Amino acid sequence: MEFLCYHRDRADSLTLRQELLEDHWSYMDRYEKEMIARGPTLTAVDGEPTGSVHILDLPGPAAARAFAFDEPGHQAGVYRDVLLRRWRNLLGRTMWDFPGGRTGGNRYLVLGLGAGRGADLALPPGRDELIAYGPLLSDDGGTWLGTAALLRAADRDAARAVLTAGAYAAIEVHDWQFGGRS
Repeated sequence: MEFLCYHRDRADSLTLRQELLEDHWSYMDRYEKEMIARGPTLTAVDGEPTGSVHILDLPGPAAARAFAFDEPGHQAGVYRDVLLRRWRNLLGRTMWDFPGGRTGGNRYLVLGLGAGRGADLALPPGRDELIAYGPLLSDDGGTWLGTAALLRAADRDAARAVLTAGAYAAIEVHDWQFGGRS
């Protein structure tokens, strides 16, 4: 089962985050084979971290919760909250298979939070710019809760346009970059 985990940083936690960076990476190294995508969200102005995204293939909801809440930054209080949802990998690949490579262009996390009927359940046009894409689901996979995409786009507006306007309670766009050890 695939899951998206988005730890959102607590205000003024940058120093603690930096102190725990090696602990975070060592923890993530344990999930290397399960990892589909990973990386920090960043402020648009100065590129400081605002959160941490991980998409993984895990045995089930209990394993996903253990992954999210045992993470060293979470245990130490770096994060203000955690979005943890079952996810479906419509691209069928990892971020390391993205033809655009690790760098170049603007990269974004786009989260469409559900508001009823499912939307954007198929791959959109321009899939060459998609790094990861799929619906956010309930633990049992039966209820659509939104859609998440990692993509390369010209700007935030172009990134937002990957999801259907008006089909969501809210759409968030976050600057994002490939994560992990270089």
